[in-house]
Amino acid sequence: MKRLSLLASLWAFAAVAPALFISAAEPPPVAQAEEPRFIRLRRDEQKQPIAMETAVVRYASAERPGVAVDLIGAVHVGDQAYYDALNKLFEKYDVVLYELVAPEGTKVPKGGRQGPPTHPIGALQDGMSSVLELKHQLACVDYTRGNFVHADMSPDEFGKSMTDRGESFVQMFLRLMGQGMAQSAAGGGSDAAVLMALFSKDRATMLKLAMAQQFENLDGQLAVLDGPGGSTILTERNRKCFEVLDKQLQAGKKTIGIFYGAAHLPDMQRRLAGDYGLRRTTEQWLPAWQLQTPRPEKPAGGGK
Repeated sequence: MKRLSLLASLWAFAAVAPALFISAAEPPPVAQAEEPRFIRLRRDEQKQPIAMETAVVRYASAERPGVAVDLIGAVHVGDQAYYDALNKLFEKYDVVLYELVAPEGTKVPKGGRQGPPTHPIGALQDGMSSVLELKHQLACVDYTRGNFVHADMSPDEFGKSMTDRGESFVQMFLRLMGQGMAQSAAGGGSDAAVLMALFSKDRATMLKLAMAQQFENLDGQLAVLDGPGGSTILTERNRKCFEVLDKQLQAGKKTIGIFYGAAHLPDMQRRLAGDYGLRRTTEQWLPAWQLQTPRPEKPAGGGK
């Protein structure tokens, strides 16, 4: 039985699933010929991964003077320093639209939810943060700031959309599991890396390294989840976000950040280009996971 492929599928599912709560230097210009990328592994000169990074990509157009929309990629568990950098980044926007499947009017307190998660996906994400020795997004991002605006479905809207589409979380998970098994059969899986990580002295770092490499196949995961007709978990939630974006633009907001999971952003980029005439202008990358084992500190006094 492909138990390790199952683990990889669980991680992919937790990474692209919604975050559920309650029932510096000028960035370099972007080459327009590039395929859109919102998550990557940064490697050293020996081609070894040293960090998993998410993108902050700006979209603007001469036809909309003064308007800039940034797509801010997120992973739901990450290093504390990653969320510290995001909190500082959020200060510069007129408004930040954020994802959270929650009832309208929900207020996320500092430090996130209190008590255990009430949804299986939240429990899975919490479990991943513990095993990987990472922090959970809801606990670290300051959602109380005045420029934060909820731009996602309510649980009722989410459930109705899934029912109308004949979707279920089990169905989506099984699709991902099937893709993981196919990749393993084709020699593209990470089963051996995960197995070695489980028995490593530095299990958290090695598991992060093995799982981060799954993100290099993010496009394939999205194709499985979304399909030709789209999906609730990605397409419909993006549509809801852009309804809120329209309202903010109509209200005169100029610098707008959209803080959503990196899996959502390729579709959002297509919407910004096709419906708003905005194009990618600059990008910067934030390290979400450090993937190298920390070196032990040298004793004081220069001893060995």
